[in-house]
Amino acid sequence: MVAITEERSLSSTTPEIIYPSSDGEPLAETQQHTSAILNTFGLLRLYLQNQPAVVFADQFLYYIEGNPRARVAPDVMVVFDITKKLYDNYKIWEWKQTPAIIIEVTSAGTKDTDFNFKKMLYEQLGVTEYWLFDPYGEWITEQLRGYRLNGIEIYEPITDHCSQVLQLRLEADAYLISFYRLDNGEKLRTLEELDLALQEAEQRANRLAEKLRQLGVDLDE
Repeated sequence: MVAITEERSLSSTTPEIIYPSSDGEPLAETQQHTSAILNTFGLLRLYLQNQPAVVFADQFLYYIEGNPRARVAPDVMVVFDITKKLYDNYKIWEWKQTPAIIIEVTSAGTKDTDFNFKKMLYEQLGVTEYWLFDPYGEWITEQLRGYRLNGIEIYEPITDHCSQVLQLRLEADAYLISFYRLDNGEKLRTLEELDLALQEAEQRANRLAEKLRQLGVDLDE
């Protein structure tokens, strides 16, 4: 009798639902698309480092609990007001926060998915802003196009290139996106640009120190 009870108990156990964090697919279809994704990811991480926001790049976004097939992998997305940590994937129902902005680096090959399915999905999920960047201008002549939810939760085109979510202006800059602060117009610098600026500052400091030594100033005092 005990054995029968245990067997019934085991058979009624609900199997654990697995939400994978990888599908084995490459980050992007070309090196330039990859560069655009990584550049955007790096810039926004630096810009938002002191804000309650997490930036994701090419990670699964699960939007229906219990259905691991209901997922997308946005190229870059930002979620506000969640714990700042490393995430394997992001499940909307766990943190009760929808991504505030999603940026997809698109191409002619992904146009239908990006402009139709994803645009409709993100609109229904309540993603405040959706941006599409086409590095080669294959189907977006101006390369960059943005949408924002209006008062009735429908996407409308963003005509001034400004992200209200990020308080940044987005501009297509060759094959990358450049970001400018709305408060002071300052351009967000990449890690390479920051490194170059640091090297230049060090060189100026060394030249100044050498001139002071030539004037007889003892810098060690």
